[in-house]
Amino acid sequence: MPELPEVEITRRGLDAHLTGLVIKDVIIRNGSLRWPIPKNMPKLLRGQTILSLKRRAKYLLMDCGSGTLILHLGMSGSLRILPADTPAEKHDHFDLILSNGTLMRLRDPRRFGAVLWHSGDVHTHPLLASLGPEPLENEFDARYLYHATRKRKVSIKQCIMDNRVVVGVGNIYANEALFRAGIRPQLAAGKLSLPRCAKLVEEIRATLAEAIKLGGSTLRDFVNTSGQPGYFQQTYWVYGRAGEPCRRCGALVKQIKQGQRSSFYCGSCQK
Repeated sequence: MPELPEVEITRRGLDAHLTGLVIKDVIIRNGSLRWPIPKNMPKLLRGQTILSLKRRAKYLLMDCGSGTLILHLGMSGSLRILPADTPAEKHDHFDLILSNGTLMRLRDPRRFGAVLWHSGDVHTHPLLASLGPEPLENEFDARYLYHATRKRKVSIKQCIMDNRVVVGVGNIYANEALFRAGIRPQLAAGKLSLPRCAKLVEEIRATLAEAIKLGGSTLRDFVNTSGQPGYFQQTYWVYGRAGEPCRRCGALVKQIKQGQRSSFYCGSCQK
């Protein structure tokens, strides 16, 4: 599933191709995504000017003035900019036809993505209203994380993957950030001291920033808006490396299950 770095890379790749253009038409080939694409979407979007493309958590927010198009890539979705006459393939479900002779196309083999519309303040939409702070912004700092984890018995890994605590720290990047911070994923969140919270915030930021720089992670489906894969997976410290030597100390990387997700860690480097 695309995580925050992959969504941010997609946003950056699309932004220069979309901002300022007019939406000439909308094509819905299959509206049965995670939530049905509203049938009146073509009427809502035709003639609208794209004012900006922003990101909130893993959602892309296309400001069209009278409302916002909310896009989510789901498990396998990708967005591409293509010539307007590019033939559609089997899993190409949604197109925005643009005023410069191009289109933006959503491809989603598993159909778990989303294309929704919200008029008014988009941050009041039910999918966005209860989200926590962005991990790359100043609101997410050591003192915030320290207070958010007090008296919490849930593991620190599950805590930082909770979008109500902080958004966009998915499974891959939670594993990697915890290794870099020297914190075991199963440690109770409430046991973290303020200095360890500061280290974890620092490493979450560094891990996500590095992933964005390297084009994100491509494990199954993710490609950027030009169809190119990411390369961050080549630098993983622990994720997916169970039974292999730790790249820092040589001990074998361990794997456990937490909340239906696999966690990877080094029992020597992480305490």
